[in-house]
Amino acid sequence: MKKEYGIPLVLLILGMVITIIGALFKLMHWPGAKIMLTTGMLTEAGGLIFLIVSIIKNMK
Repeated sequence: MKKEYGIPLVLLILGMVITIIGALFKLMHWPGAKIMLTTGMLTEAGGLIFLIVSIIKNMK
């Protein structure tokens, strides 16, 4: 794995973890589930965009 892909992959994994925990909160009807799901999805989207930009930069 190249060093340039480290931060985007960490963001993706962090977003996935937050989303899974948010889904668990939603299933258990605990407070804060909506915020966790939104934060997790936005983190995943940001990490994915960052990863795509890094890959395109390295192709050129």
